[in-house]
Amino acid sequence: MTHDNPYNFLPLQPTGRNETDTANTYAPEDMIKIYEQQFLIPVPEEQLTEFLPALKSFYDIDNHTLDVSAIIFEAIADASIIYNHKIKAGRYQLLQGLVKEELKQGEDDQNDASVDGIDGNNSNDSEKAQAYTLECKRTFFINDVEIPYYFNLFIQGDSYSTLTKQDTLLEQMYWFVSDGDDDDERLAAINTQLASLGIQAMDLATIYQIVDFVEDHIIDDPMIETLNKLLDDAE
Repeated sequence: MTHDNPYNFLPLQPTGRNETDTANTYAPEDMIKIYEQQFLIPVPEEQLTEFLPALKSFYDIDNHTLDVSAIIFEAIADASIIYNHKIKAGRYQLLQGLVKEELKQGEDDQNDASVDGIDGNNSNDSEKAQAYTLECKRTFFINDVEIPYYFNLFIQGDSYSTLTKQDTLLEQMYWFVSDGDDDDERLAAINTQLASLGIQAMDLATIYQIVDFVEDHIIDDPMIETLNKLLDDAE
């Protein structure tokens, strides 16, 4: 490993040489870190052509070692790298029990979202299904910084909708995107909070992609299994 480190790469200790003895090999978790650094280190545009050769030289690795390690892609499958930011979904928490809702006339069909696996009362007729609400929290990580995301889950039959609060940083990002006004002051306020957490600034494209990821991962299979048990017990 060279001592020349112009990009502040993370120093790692190789475990030896690979099978063809052409480059150092690293433990799987270290290969993941090297792989992520390709995308997570901000590099000035005029240095882009120098960056990857510098990374390979610093870790003494070749193209084969860096590019074809299947273990890397398997290990980061639950995360997404979006414009120099890594985001992944963490654990969920149900903050209280199911609350039975009394629907007024015309509110039966207000939900247009559905999720496979939420059985409700095993009826596909949402007009006759009992409705419930549930306060929830999903933890997300941006560049390994833990950030909570609070929402109210409305369930009726096999349909659901979510109402996001506006307190935490991720929730503010959601409403910024939802409002669609691209206000410079709101964007600056979000980036100020990101900076306070040690997370680099985001532009509009990044925030929109982050919010898309959050919406796609707000409910997962383990959460659906838990919700189904709660709904079965409530019937």
